[in-house]
Amino acid sequence: MSDKFALDVVQAAELKYAFERNGFTNADVKKMSSGDLLGRLLPVIRGNGEVNVIKHLIDLDGNPFVPDGWKVEEHRKGGQLEWDPKRIQLYLSEHQKKGYIRGERLREELADKPTPNANLLDYLLAHPHLIPEEWKGKAIFFWGTIYRRSVGSLCVRCLYWLDSQWFWGYRWLGYGWNSNYPAALLAS
Repeated sequence: MSDKFALDVVQAAELKYAFERNGFTNADVKKMSSGDLLGRLLPVIRGNGEVNVIKHLIDLDGNPFVPDGWKVEEHRKGGQLEWDPKRIQLYLSEHQKKGYIRGERLREELADKPTPNANLLDYLLAHPHLIPEEWKGKAIFFWGTIYRRSVGSLCVRCLYWLDSQWFWGYRWLGYGWNSNYPAALLAS
């Protein structure tokens, strides 16, 4: 028998079912197949290594990043958040679903909702691999921090995808907010 590796149809099916059973996506399998990731997993499979899961703790009590010339109007603190994308829901007002709502009115609707602050936005920008794929095509707003620009108007910062990269932007509260501008909410 040769030492050369050969994957037969049955083994391929076993792998496929194992991937499905454990929640892998096609993108996960592709990432695992590129580079040396499988080689680094081999010691774990053979009992000579272990996997350490990285916990991403985000300080929602800290002071937010403040762009030059801006001031913080409101900053809701939120303790330490262990990142889990399942804990973030994207919220749309009924008015946004039907058309649009002005930012001031949306701020009132969100006043009693658990909106994470801009510290989460900045953490995700620093760790873009954590940002869910389904957020692409939207501008996700972090209403837990409201800023005042040097010209006096209030605004909220957002996270958006453009040209294969994540960026932050902002929107004035005086503008209309449509279905492309969901608010991030912390799920219980």
